[in-house]
Parts: sequence; structure tokens; C-alpha cells
Amino acid sequence: MNRPLIAAALSLLAIPLAAQSQVAATKTAPPTGFTNSIVLWPAGAPLAQGTTEGDTPKLFTYPVAGAGLHSAVIVMPGGGYTHEVMEQEGAAEARWLVAHGISAFVLEYRLAPAYAYPAPMLDASRAIRYVRAHATELGVNPSQIGVWGFSAGGHLSAYMATTHKPGDPTAADPIDRVSDRPDFAIISYGVLALDLYTRSGTVPLQTLIGPHPTQAAIDAVDPFKHVSTDTSPCLIYSTTGDKTVDPRNATEFYEALKSAGVPVELHIFELGAHGTHMGVDQPPAMRELTLFPTLLANWLQLHGWMAPQP
Repeated sequence: MNRPLIAAALSLLAIPLAAQSQVAATKTAPPTGFTNSIVLWPAGAPLAQGTTEGDTPKLFTYPVAGAGLHSAVIVMPGGGYTHEVMEQEGAAEARWLVAHGISAFVLEYRLAPAYAYPAPMLDASRAIRYVRAHATELGVNPSQIGVWGFSAGGHLSAYMATTHKPGDPTAADPIDRVSDRPDFAIISYGVLALDLYTRSGTVPLQTLIGPHPTQAAIDAVDPFKHVSTDTSPCLIYSTTGDKTVDPRNATEFYEALKSAGVPVELHIFELGAHGTHMGVDQPPAMRELTLFPTLLANWLQLHGWMAPQP
């Protein structure tokens, strides 16, 4: 279901903008190894409260060398919408993608407490539109642009997979003339079905929608509620041992996508607490998680988003 995000902000923000403006924006250290940084709105982002680093959403580029158009993935780090895990859930994945022939971009989106819904969503939307609008100069296939998110970034990726808008051909800004729908989404241990929490009396995503949100505010950011036949194909990763984000988020979201006829693949490993990244930097007892990059590569190759590997 499509929603005009800025209009929704005026009615659904649980933390009033006036109150947020009293809080300094969170500055995030950039990921290592990037080639360039791209300011998504050079003249200032929507809802921006200042012009500091934390007020300025960016993309950090990791291009693939060589001629031709490549698939691209925008990596969205986790961190509970209060910080961003730029290395283990950003730079590491970007390097892996480049090594497999996919151009990567790590998104720095705006964070609580200075920014709540819909600022991170606006940043994610703009990132997808930016890469698509500049596909030729970036060496990217505009119909093969995916997202890959972890934890809060997984929620953000699922939000974009389910809640997106076509481009406006009459927009003054050429970037707004293209769609913000990701062509595929990789979702790692993200909050995907908010009813799991409200049924037990828990308020989910409080850093995003505040401690006392209305049901409308909860529904607005619930990916499960917005699954449709136009939802992006998804690969979902979780672990049974995750005590922070219940793995039933993954199964309920999978069932919703399957019922809607959306291509979807689900992997839930037995071991692993919340925040297992790509699964390759965990203790030896969790070596089964090291299979995940292979499973991911197989899925990307199945759909033609990654070239067959030797």
C-alpha cells in the first residue's frame, strides 16, 4: 500500500517534531573502504532540523570495476534506529557483494532521538530513487536494484519492499521521476510483523514511533500489513536463538508473501543470538551460519541478479 510519507508524518509521528528539534542529530562514522560518498539531498533533506552530519543522509559507494551494467544492492545497517552498525552490517556486506560482481551502496539514514518516522523511510526511498535515476553513470542496471537490511535496517528494507511508489513523471527533481520499489530485498533478523508484539502488550519500534503510538502509527510501519502482489521478492534470514527479534517475525512475513504469490525464500538457523551479521564472524560452535552467504549467492543467481560463480 502506498503512503505519502511527508503527509503521514504530520499525523502519525509519535514524537512531535518540535520536541525532536531540541535533540542533536546522531553522527555516524562512515564505513571503511568506500569509494565516494553521495549526499542524497544536497539542498537539505525533508524534515531536516539542521545541517550537521547527522542531519544529512548519505550513500557510500562500492562500485564494481569493469564495463557493463551491474546489479546493485543498497545495504541498510541495523542499530535499533538509534545508531548504525556500519562495519559488520554495511562495509563487510558491501565488500562481499563487490567480490561477487554486484555494486554496493551503504546507506546512512537519520536516527532517533532527533529523527523518528518517517525520516528513515524518506532516506531509504531517496537512496533507491537516486541509484535508479543515476544508473547509467553508476554502471548499474536500473531494473536490478535491491536492498539488504539488518535488524532495524531489515525492518527498513521490508518496509520499502512492501510500501513504495512509482515515479512522478511531472516532478521537478529528476530523481523523483523514477520508482522507489526495490527489485528484491534481503532481510536479516528484522522486525516484520508488529502484531506479534502488540498481542503481548509490548510496544514495538519505540525509537521509531514513540512509546505510546496509536494503532494507526503502528500499522503505518508494519511490513506485514502492507504485503501485496507488488511486494518485492524477498530472502529472509533469522535464527531460533534470537531473543531480541522473535524469529516468528520471519515465518509470519514469509507466510504473508507466499499467500500473495510473491517469490520468497526463508532460512532460519537454530543457533545464533541477535546480530549474527553474515554468519561468518561467529564462534566456531555456530559454523552452520557460514552457509548463509552460499545460500544467498544461490538465490541471487537463481533470479539473475548475480552472475554464476566459478
